Amino acid sequence: MREALDPWQFVTAAYAIGAITTLAMVAGSWLSMRRAEKRRDKVREIQ
Repeated sequence: MREALDPWQFVTAAYAIGAITTLAMVAGSWLSMRRAEKRRDKVREIQ
């Protein structure tokens, strides 16, 4: 008796990892952009 692995579990896991990683990168980029905008605004206030 031989038990085969279900490939769909791996496919689902790969899509989940891809989606989570993409969301993390978008969130990180958004936060970085917000910090850069605050620094820009602070420099504009000084001038």
